[in-house]
Amino acid sequence: MHTVALLSAEEFAASVEELAVLLADAVDGGASVGFLKPFGPAEAAVWWREQEAAVADGGLAVWACRDADGRLAGTVSVVLARKPNSRHRAEVAKLLVHRAARGRGLSRLLLDAAERGAAAAGAGLLVLDTETGSPAEHVYLTGGWTRYGIVPGYAGAPDGTLLDCSFFYKRLTTPA
Repeated sequence: MHTVALLSAEEFAASVEELAVLLADAVDGGASVGFLKPFGPAEAAVWWREQEAAVADGGLAVWACRDADGRLAGTVSVVLARKPNSRHRAEVAKLLVHRAARGRGLSRLLLDAAERGAAAAGAGLLVLDTETGSPAEHVYLTGGWTRYGIVPGYAGAPDGTLLDCSFFYKRLTTPA
């Protein structure tokens, strides 16, 4: 059994090392999540620590998925828009599930939590991008998200190879 919880600023800070292991695992597994190899837990911890201020001020919401023993199995983040004309939307970022925990529906569990949390924060529209043809894309295609385009060579894989990315949106509320 897994549980998903929104991390407070203090819980986030205390979880940085675990989040770093998770991020390093994703990059090592070939996930296009913004980093190039070599990339290990030390570099990942630096990146997560750089997010602490955004978590503390509410601009970044981070959820943790833990197994029954309390081990971190996955995470997802939502970046809330700050500009006055875009406060109605947010971006889903860094949906990560450890390779050892995949195939158990954790991506869907995390995504559902992120969608509910974004709606509670006032976001009626979510956007994201992901590698075209990846397992992650399947999660969005089957989860009620709408693909609105594919950009060739948009992002780099951890080995530097350019990859096509699919862009998605999901309405959480009906626009006014």
